[in-house]
Amino acid sequence: MKNKLILNRVKTYQKEIRLFYKKIEEFDRIVVYRHNKPDYDALGTQLGLVEFLKTNYPNKEVHYVGDDHVTLTGRCFRKMEVLPDEWFNEPFLAIFVDTSKSDRVGLPTEFESFKKATYQIKIDHHPNVDPYGDLQIVDISMSAAGELVADILLLSKKEISKECATELYKAIVGDSGRFLYDSVVPSTFEVAKLLLEKGIDLSKTYAEMYNQNLSDLEVTAYVMKNYHVTPHGVAYYVLDDAALQKFHLAPERGKENVNVFSHFDGIHAWCSITEDKKKGEWRVSIRSAKDSIEEVAMRHNGGGHAQASGCKIKSFDEVKDLLNDLDQLFA
Repeated sequence: MKNKLILNRVKTYQKEIRLFYKKIEEFDRIVVYRHNKPDYDALGTQLGLVEFLKTNYPNKEVHYVGDDHVTLTGRCFRKMEVLPDEWFNEPFLAIFVDTSKSDRVGLPTEFESFKKATYQIKIDHHPNVDPYGDLQIVDISMSAAGELVADILLLSKKEISKECATELYKAIVGDSGRFLYDSVVPSTFEVAKLLLEKGIDLSKTYAEMYNQNLSDLEVTAYVMKNYHVTPHGVAYYVLDDAALQKFHLAPERGKENVNVFSHFDGIHAWCSITEDKKKGEWRVSIRSAKDSIEEVAMRHNGGGHAQASGCKIKSFDEVKDLLNDLDQLFA
């Protein structure tokens, strides 16, 4: 059977998937949300689902809202819609993707608007620490929320356009580390294959995702000249406000070089540490070759996945504590 791998993976929540489609049929007005400060997975999953809904339910009013990314929107994804406040006063269905906690939904305006939703559906691959919504489809074994949504859509036998497939493929590639993380399993490749069969232009897609300007090379050079490695193999670099100003970078871009350390013997985990002076915090993105770093991230007001986590820390002294905790994982 063509989709046997996918069917086996989602068999425990077939009832929830049926209800998901039932609710789509019931509502004429739908808004797809995702978390703020979006990444490839959040944007790709959101826009892929929007494309699917618009293709298969052309008579429904489908919208997508949230904050734009400092570089990804406009280059790799379309810019977000802005709906007037009064739009949310009539009944509508809210679908949340890749958003583990309700307080991470979009901008403040979106956070307030989703509370007015007649019915709420949460689709996610993070630990369900905040079980918000009327219906939840959560699978923490998925490499990306985009993989989970792709599974749900592929099994429907409805039309999946090239545009829908492309957005979901970006989501999976982005959150799986280009298929390098341990969360990637045979069914992940099966989903990728089925999406590719929809006509995705791989060269264009990867160019949109990863091509950079020559000025970005200066940032990479700075990182490579100023990185550090702890005694037990945790590599990290620090971009303080002075460095960000020098390279004209927004804090959201500080993690863009985090994976330059991913293929060196003796390095077990790697981090980017970026100052957000306006918010008075340090943003830390953590990656691991194999061992789980999620628990350490959670200990420092963060979380994520076994091999890809992050946190926000108020003082640089605590950043040092975090690095020490990570170092001890490999002692």
